[in-house]
Amino acid sequence: MRRHAKGVLVLADGTTFSGTSVGAPGRAVGEVVFNTSMTGYQEIVTDPSYARQIVALTSPHIGNYGVAEADEQAARTFASGLVTRSMTVRPSNWRAEGSLPGWLEARGLVALTDVDTRRLTRHIRTHGAMPGVIATDGTEAELCEMAAAAPPMEGLNLATTVTTSRPYVVEPKGPLRGTVVAIDLGIKRRIVEELAERGLATRVVPAGTGAAEILDLEPDGVFVSNGPGDPEPLTDVVATLRSLLGTRPLFGICLGHQVLGLALGARTFKLPFGHHGGNHPVQRMVDGAVQITAQNHGFAVHVAGAIPDGFESEFGRVDITHINLNDNTVEGLSCTDAAAFSVQYHPEAAPGPNDAKHLFDNFAEAVIAGRS
Repeated sequence: MRRHAKGVLVLADGTTFSGTSVGAPGRAVGEVVFNTSMTGYQEIVTDPSYARQIVALTSPHIGNYGVAEADEQAARTFASGLVTRSMTVRPSNWRAEGSLPGWLEARGLVALTDVDTRRLTRHIRTHGAMPGVIATDGTEAELCEMAAAAPPMEGLNLATTVTTSRPYVVEPKGPLRGTVVAIDLGIKRRIVEELAERGLATRVVPAGTGAAEILDLEPDGVFVSNGPGDPEPLTDVVATLRSLLGTRPLFGICLGHQVLGLALGARTFKLPFGHHGGNHPVQRMVDGAVQITAQNHGFAVHVAGAIPDGFESEFGRVDITHINLNDNTVEGLSCTDAAAFSVQYHPEAAPGPNDAKHLFDNFAEAVIAGRS
């Protein structure tokens, strides 16, 4: 591991945070967001949903349990950079295969520690998520200019930059109970594993795959994954879902929830600083039960006056099934007439709580029932 050097994070508004480099040298540009998870740093930076984002972890002590290949959610890192208050260089855990600083450097990820992440988080909460540059060289004026020139997240079609380049199949664990096509907008490994553990063979296809091609595969169900960026530029994906609605059971999460909302006639909007972390309370409307959920998104579904009454779509009644108790945003949709439902959060967690894993059971039951 290289000798640590000074580093800096400069936001587009000129605010500067000094720190110590613990990853690869260089510069990285991205939208700066904070994540409130206490664990799961490896899963976070390998989650494709974090493409073009610099993640600041609010938990003050990071890296104590090291890294393990089994925790990675993709074959590479997708976050632009990582910012922490304190990072351990000597992990202590029986699963550890190395240290977090060494892992970051080996994967070429620019990262800082010794940063005042409390001040940074308060700044983002007050002024909103904004572009920034994390760097080990350059003047503050130069870096501020780079950050100010970075495009905002609104209007960015990032899903097509992280999707798989070719289809692939993940076989079920145990007897085959059904087949699913998963539209990859930035899918995590743990999601596919959840489907496989329920006996579903999953064919993962690129984001641009059309409805006719998907139906030619004769799936028993369709899954729409998480992913990065703004949902509204994904007009091809929205058109695909509109053609698929009512033909097969359909389940979407995170970005998949947003594009399903667009397909059903809703709109989306940019949140001030997004929902990022493993401790977001979500209420289930049918019975008032509260689940603690893992979330990572900067946009949300909006329909004027829809909470709690839902709305009518050309595909039938759409119910609001879940709301976020922090800001009352829509966290779940269900269109019974089209056998489609979605949630804004991550029921597979990785990292985070497992309160919502039963949603994969619900989807598997719908898929299996459709085969009979």
